[in-house]
Amino acid sequence: MFDDDDLRTIREGREEWAEETLDPVLDAYGERKDRFATVSNHEVDRLYTPNDVADVDYDEDLGFPGEEPYTRGPYPTMYRGRTWTMRQFAGFGTAEETNERFHYLIDEGQTGLSTAFDMPSLMGLDSDDPMSLGEVGKEGVAVDTLADMEVLFDGIDIGEVSTSFTINPSAAVIYAMYVALADQQDVPRERIRGTLQNDMLKEFIAQKEWVIPPEPSVDVVTDTVEFAVEQTPKFYPVSISGYHIREAGSTAAQELAFTLADGFGYAEAALERGLDIDDVAPLFSFFFNSHNSVLEEVAKFRAARRIYSRVMDERFDAEKPESKRLKFHTQTAGQSLTAQQPLNNVIRVTLQAAAAVMGGTQSLHTNSYDEALALPSEEAVRIALRTQQIIAEESGLADTVDPLGGSYAVEKLTDEMEAEAMAYITEIDEMGDGSILQGIFTGIQEGYFHREIQDSAFEYQRRVDEGKETVVGVNKYVSDEEDDTELLHVSDEVRDRQLERLERVKAERDDDEVEATLDALSEAITAGENTMPYVVDAVKAYATMGEIMDVFEAEHGSYTETVGLA
Repeated sequence: MFDDDDLRTIREGREEWAEETLDPVLDAYGERKDRFATVSNHEVDRLYTPNDVADVDYDEDLGFPGEEPYTRGPYPTMYRGRTWTMRQFAGFGTAEETNERFHYLIDEGQTGLSTAFDMPSLMGLDSDDPMSLGEVGKEGVAVDTLADMEVLFDGIDIGEVSTSFTINPSAAVIYAMYVALADQQDVPRERIRGTLQNDMLKEFIAQKEWVIPPEPSVDVVTDTVEFAVEQTPKFYPVSISGYHIREAGSTAAQELAFTLADGFGYAEAALERGLDIDDVAPLFSFFFNSHNSVLEEVAKFRAARRIYSRVMDERFDAEKPESKRLKFHTQTAGQSLTAQQPLNNVIRVTLQAAAAVMGGTQSLHTNSYDEALALPSEEAVRIALRTQQIIAEESGLADTVDPLGGSYAVEKLTDEMEAEAMAYITEIDEMGDGSILQGIFTGIQEGYFHREIQDSAFEYQRRVDEGKETVVGVNKYVSDEEDDTELLHVSDEVRDRQLERLERVKAERDDDEVEATLDALSEAITAGENTMPYVVDAVKAYATMGEIMDVFEAEHGSYTETVGLA
């Protein structure tokens, strides 16, 4: 780094540059905006110099890739060893249709499967529930029983593929189905790989999908973590998700802070269960959004690794490197996609994906250009996948570890991101009197997260409406040409086909066995036992998603949010 004399010389040189070179240009031409800021409204300076990073200690704050505090990357070779896992979110209609899309993506070079579920499945409802009318197979694939899971992965060896499941209130049921499927395929449980989103704290903070109240929801998440430690050590049982916090309108710093706080909350819950942090933390994965402000996003990812490493070391006394090494999946920003001029979304997604790669992501989903209009078409999915492949194979961004490391701007933004996020985490900790988990519960109950995100979302939309934030094709460079994008349509016959299979499964199963497994689950909840073995037994008996979730709701009660607008 630079010594004091160097910094003084640079500071004096900048003052001279400003007076002799910059000011005459500003007087003559000005700048195109009065204020330059990121999507999060974080003001950025005109120029960064070594003086902006004078307090950075290379060993303590940056280090080398694969070494604490992992700012420069969780692994020493990063993408020079292997590229990130390329996932494309897939799921619509019936299990047969999604299985066909899975095979298509595998044939096109995708290296991991990512499953989207329809709204009834997400909410723990069966397809024949009156509340499911009009939603079956529309937003993702419908999964009612193990029979659907069998079709979904027909012809796919789940011992050879990594699968992500984006589901939360009913995540334990889907996880149990995947474990049961492994047993059917004679794949040892310790071999199955993948990720269960299963992040209920995020649901109460931002996405708003739940069945039972916050405290028992975290208990069920902890059940899955404990089960994974013992049974599926290569499967991540929870993906702590900032993505939906950002999609709800948070800033980058809020996304980072609330996500890491949730992760620390789950760590506290595991310790209260009697688990060892060095058994649990290596099975935590994280899920972040990548938005349009490239440098801010890179700084966010780097700050995330640094904060996580330090807190796991200093607060939780983690010893294994794997416990302090934050690993994350990234998805490009759905919030940024526009229905107007949808092909513009290809460029947005490319920039966002590049930011994720330069920030060191472990897996990546690139949104399809037509997703502001409908579920992605096959062509749009292929372009989204090709975007990742071109970045990996042609751009050179994957050839150097932490390519923006050492940039005065990025290092300064990383420091600022860390400071702002830690201020939020400290506030949450204080709300819980020294327990981050209790602080989160308090924040949910009192509307803290709701207000913080609401205010940020309102401020962003105000800037867009006033033209201070440019959205190309929406409030600037608008076109009157009609869009002729061909959209994917899910047939209304999907529900009929799904109900036929559900009816057939119910007719062929052993109802006494189903009832016995559900009763056993109910007794396990009452006794405070880990519920996962009982859920696995129930799905193997072909109990339905709705029947299993009804047991949880009967034992724990339902939850209604009481927070209104500020």
